Amino acid sequence: MLKKILISICTALAAAYLFLAITAFNHKPAGTVCTALELLVRDSVYAGFITQQEVTALLDKNGLNPVGNDPDQADTRAMEEVLSKHPLIDGVECYKTPGGKICVEVSQRIPVLRVMDSHGADYYVDNHGKMMPTSAKCVAHVAVATGNISRDFATRQLYPFGLFLQNDPFWQAQTEQIHVLPDQTVELVPRVGDHLIYLGKLKDYRRKLERVRLFYEKALNRVGWNKYSRINVEFDNQIICTRRP
Repeated sequence: MLKKILISICTALAAAYLFLAITAFNHKPAGTVCTALELLVRDSVYAGFITQQEVTALLDKNGLNPVGNDPDQADTRAMEEVLSKHPLIDGVECYKTPGGKICVEVSQRIPVLRVMDSHGADYYVDNHGKMMPTSAKCVAHVAVATGNISRDFATRQLYPFGLFLQNDPFWQAQTEQIHVLPDQTVELVPRVGDHLIYLGKLKDYRRKLERVRLFYEKALNRVGWNKYSRINVEFDNQIICTRRP
């Protein structure tokens, strides 16, 4: 019986301590104001579209900058809604910290291709297959697609191909240009080697490029990277090379 009483007393004391600790942690002195707005712009290695100054200016313009005001009155949902409407922002998360700060994390849209078609159009295609204006500054290297490219072809067929190139370290570094011919077949202009890579239609491009990569390792490293003017991997299980005159 005595042991049960002691356990009950200890449990009650622990609960009381926990209640007091939580109350003290959440209690803020009267007149507490938001001391800082912590901004984190993600993906800045790949894109320099959005700066911390632009985020702050956008919040100022809409009367949502919480600095100097009661942090409890900060409307983080409204901040997210305003920032997410920016055409170059992919996602936003705003939240409060116990220290009286408001944190804003912004994810940028990431370009995977730059399209410069034969009709004079010039735009990026992002990592969601949507078009982006070239007025924004792109930090990372992306392949340039030229030739006979409709916007539907760019966002439906070139987009997954560009995403593959960006995520493959070898081909991301090796691909300089994607050229689309009138029949919608594709050839690549590599960064290293004075030759073209003809893929044909954009299907099975992973296997086609793997054949090219192996050909690089087993053949071109021995005979020289400028021996051929064209490497054709349009057809399965074969590579057709055109010798340079």
